[in-house]
Amino acid sequence: MIPLEAIEQARSRIEGAAVRTPLVRLAVDDPCEIYLKLECLQPIGSFKIRGASNAIRSADRAALELGVVTASAGNMGQGVAWAAREAGVAATVAVPDHAPQTKLAAIERLGGHILRVPYETWWRAIEDSRVEGVDGLFVHPVQDETVMAGNGTIGLEIVEDLPEPDAVVVPLGGGGLVTGIGSALKQLSPRTRICTVEPETAAPLSASRAAGEPRQVEYQPSFVDGAGGRLVLAPMWPRLQEIVDEALVVTLDETAAAVRLLAERARVVAEGAGALALAAALSGRAGTGRGVCIVSGGNIDSDKLAAILEGQTP
Repeated sequence: MIPLEAIEQARSRIEGAAVRTPLVRLAVDDPCEIYLKLECLQPIGSFKIRGASNAIRSADRAALELGVVTASAGNMGQGVAWAAREAGVAATVAVPDHAPQTKLAAIERLGGHILRVPYETWWRAIEDSRVEGVDGLFVHPVQDETVMAGNGTIGLEIVEDLPEPDAVVVPLGGGGLVTGIGSALKQLSPRTRICTVEPETAAPLSASRAAGEPRQVEYQPSFVDGAGGRLVLAPMWPRLQEIVDEALVVTLDETAAAVRLLAERARVVAEGAGALALAAALSGRAGTGRGVCIVSGGNIDSDKLAAILEGQTP
């Protein structure tokens, strides 16, 4: 668990980079009161600016001399590029070959250098915490404690705006977001259930919890590019066991419907990963009472969004 003191320090450290995002009620007739934590309204369209800024702002200047490096499906790359530009250093982002163009364009716009690699090479960089042949400070998108502390500032804001929610529902990629948020909530609102949501095409936490040990699953790329994976990283397994109360899985059709509903009812643009939590809440699988859904990002290719608004699942 990330200490509350570290999360409070992160809140001060990232001031001026991340914004305090609104928590708004979604007007739908469903099993629970649904509140949306709109991280899609961050300057880079994603919560990743919190962890990336905390990691880079807390690093020694000497460690930044050769620049910063990360491996990302897109959003962490934007966060690292943003924070690196602010620090006046170079940023290199290794991305998988299926990364969406919207996110790649944003990384380049922020001054980041993109290194496009096969998925296997990209995943190895995440496992090894390094990108082969690239020097610089590696900012891990998931298991860096300063990144998780930055993510945890979302939890501080939630309990200040809505004390003791019944559940907080978090999209799961590598687990850094839920570890940060869950750490804050377990210490400030211990009765709140922490639920993760993965897409059916890449749900290793659900499979691992069912087996009682980490399990690898077949990974299928989908429009939900910012969540899911092939396995739970070894350092994250004990953290997730401690934090997560329930691991949920939703279908791609349910996720597309949630993207559509956010656009039509809340006038919010969410990417696939950003709609996972709402998809779970709408299905009733996240329980009853007051539930907070983390809308983690809004960086979706326009053609995919158009298809979803027309009633399709990309």
